[in-house]
This record gives sequence, structure tokens and C-alpha cells, in this order.
Amino acid sequence: MKKAILGTKVGMTQLFAEDGKVIPVTVIQAGPCTVVQKKTVDNEGYDAVVVGFGEVREKSLNKPQKGTFAKADVAAKKYLREFRLDDISSLNVADEIKADVFEAGEKVDVSGISKGKGFAGPMKRWGLHRGPMSHGSGYHRGSGSMGACSNPGRVMKGKKLPGHMGVVKVTVQNLEIVKVDAEAGLILVKGAIPGNKGGLVTVRNSVKA
Repeated sequence: MKKAILGTKVGMTQLFAEDGKVIPVTVIQAGPCTVVQKKTVDNEGYDAVVVGFGEVREKSLNKPQKGTFAKADVAAKKYLREFRLDDISSLNVADEIKADVFEAGEKVDVSGISKGKGFAGPMKRWGLHRGPMSHGSGYHRGSGSMGACSNPGRVMKGKKLPGHMGVVKVTVQNLEIVKVDAEAGLILVKGAIPGNKGGLVTVRNSVKA
């Protein structure tokens, strides 16, 4: 991983390309992220940086969290995430990572927590086919066969059943950065990203680029 930053999803809008085509984009309020801790091969066995993002009241933190920020001598942050970057030599504790770390035209992977859908049946949750709707069929939107009869006599692991849908980590890969507004701290990526408006997202270099 070469570069990464935390941000929040602002929402979707559209831009016009030079040829007049409409480009749907998602606006991300990226950073500024503060380096809270620097991990090295000598101390932890690998190179990484721990960055903080978002404002939070200090009384909302517990004692260990307060100690982490006090040791780094930085303001308290709502979110802490660890990034294993290729080169952390240029980063030090209390340094800021801003939106201009990325440029227009780069490909990125964006991760976030998907929207919650509540309890959902197997057709909505897994995309299963419905049963026949005529000729006296009484089976329409179920999960289908639960397995064999006496052997093995149980529902096999991995059977797609109804249940809670959404609120899981989702990563959308290979999105193109259309525009970066360094002054406002905004990154505009082509297409949609997971999560609600205001939800935390992680933007990092695409692994497929």
C-alpha cells in the first residue's frame, strides 16, 4: 500500500467532462488525518502508521485512549486506523495527511460499512429465484431445499437463509479519481461507494492498478 487516507462520504453529484459527457461522482471529505503513532520493524516487527481522523470530545474517550493521544501530543480523534505503507520514513508523529496526497486520474479502492437493510428474505438477501406462481404452488419466496433426508440429516453449512442484511464492510475496487480539491479537502471519485452519508470510508491505492 503506497498511500491511504480516512474520510467521510458527503454524497453524490455529477461533473461534465470536456467532451460534454456526464460523470457521476461521489464526494469524499478526505482528512486531514493526523499521525498518532509510528510503528517500526525494530519495535513492532513491521512498518506502519496509526492515523486519527474526526473530532471528538475528550470526555467521550476512555483512559487508554486519552493516554494514546497524550503520548503523541495531538488532539483527540474519533477514529483510529493503522496503515501499512510501503515507506513511512517521510511521516512522523503529529504530521497531517491531506487530500492532496492523491491526484486526479489515480485508481483507488474505497472501503466502508454498507447501509443496513434490516431483516431480509433470501430473494432480496442472496438473489435467489422464486418458486412457481401458478398451478397450485404454495411455495414462492423461500430458501428452497434444506438438504437431504436422513443423511446427513441437517442443514449444510453455507445455506443461504433469511437474516440481517447489510452493515458489513464493503470495498469497491479500481475507482478513478476525477478531481481533487486540496483547499476544501475533497476527493471526487467516479461511481458509487458503500455506506450512508457521513459514514467513515477508507481511500487507498488500488491493488489492481
